[in-house]
Amino acid sequence: MKSVTIYDCSVIEIDKHHHEKGNLSVIENGKSIPFEVNRVFYLYDIPGGEERGAHAHKECHQFLIAVSGSFDILLDDGETKRIVTLNRPYMGLHIPPGIWAGELGFSSGSVCLVLASHPYDADDYLRDYDDFLEYIR
Repeated sequence: MKSVTIYDCSVIEIDKHHHEKGNLSVIENGKSIPFEVNRVFYLYDIPGGEERGAHAHKECHQFLIAVSGSFDILLDDGETKRIVTLNRPYMGLHIPPGIWAGELGFSSGSVCLVLASHPYDADDYLRDYDDFLEYIR
């Protein structure tokens, strides 16, 4: 596996169409984000102070969007850590495989939309931090 760093994670502005009756943002496979979307899910009703995620993927790319409210994502490549705040529904964060990520600091009523490159596969997850460090080395 190619060694990835937190600097391979990128915030991408989503195509936004402004209209006086409300805005519309569009994500298209092969155009808006650097992978084909094969799974979509979202996190919501997250109690204050709770954290989500805290895992890495071996092959799956993810693209996270704060479609409502805001939250932080702690990115970790095993050597360097970085926090990215998402708080605009037309901005998203691409997380490539091999990056440990956890969502935290959810505002009240926030919704995190996740677009994934792969269908769910429990074997693709690295849920233990020590296993993650061993995998990337």
